[in-house]
Amino acid sequence: MTDPVETARPTGTSKTDIGKITAAAGLAVVLWASAFVAIRGVGHALSPAPLALLRLGVAAVTLTVIAGAKRAVRIRLSRKAFLLIAAYAVLWLAGYTVALNAGERHVDAGTAALLVNLAPLLVAVTAGKFLGEGFSRSLIVGSLVALGGTAIIATGATAQRDWAGVLLCLLAAVLYAAGVMIQKVTLRHVDGLTAIWLGCVVATVVLLPWMPQLVGELQVASAGALLGAVYLGVFPTAVGFTAWAYALRRMNAGRLSAVTYAVPAVSVLLSWLLLAEIPTAYGLVGGVLCLTGVAISRRR
Repeated sequence: MTDPVETARPTGTSKTDIGKITAAAGLAVVLWASAFVAIRGVGHALSPAPLALLRLGVAAVTLTVIAGAKRAVRIRLSRKAFLLIAAYAVLWLAGYTVALNAGERHVDAGTAALLVNLAPLLVAVTAGKFLGEGFSRSLIVGSLVALGGTAIIATGATAQRDWAGVLLCLLAAVLYAAGVMIQKVTLRHVDGLTAIWLGCVVATVVLLPWMPQLVGELQVASAGALLGAVYLGVFPTAVGFTAWAYALRRMNAGRLSAVTYAVPAVSVLLSWLLLAEIPTAYGLVGGVLCLTGVAISRRR
């Protein structure tokens, strides 16, 4: 094991560091956007909780391999750090994933992405209030512009909305926001790789009661559904959350969360490329507004 990672913030951030943070945040956005498309394809073959169990189990195994290869994970944690990891693992990794899986059984991927994208605004408000990050003009204006873009994307959605799906996606947004806030505090006590690795392990253990159901559903599931679930575990979860933790440890929670307003726009693009779903004019205009809002929110 290496020595504990220093968690103090540097007094200044170089252009190289900014580039790394931006790249990590961008990677998380693209992978999380792809998750909405993947869940849509897998969700009818596997139930919400079993799918979440398989996804997080694959992520835990993947991160164990990465952690072993890097030899950079700190096992000795304080009781407070472990409790914080467990809290965001249950709320965000387990709870959010199950709620989103269930919600996408009732609403299309674009609408789900829109509803979940209320989370960055919740994070900006709570981080400004409770973490002392404040409310910069650029963050508020950028968030409102991006939120308007997501609303335009939803206006152009053609799928019928189901109130059960809407409520489940809103629950996912609340769990997402709570998880980000707890994770931000957690990263003051432990490095990002350790936090997300142990978080996935804890979330997998929490979902183990659904193992018998998962085994039964896997016996009749297609190979494509299994590969989709593995993709969700390796890329949007293991890689995506690790990249997010890297950026979150080095950036204000509210400003970083505003970047995820680009997720619906990226989801529209990926649906176009991967599912041959041609975006509507609403989707194109809304996507441009989402990206514009993100650019505004990133201004100092």
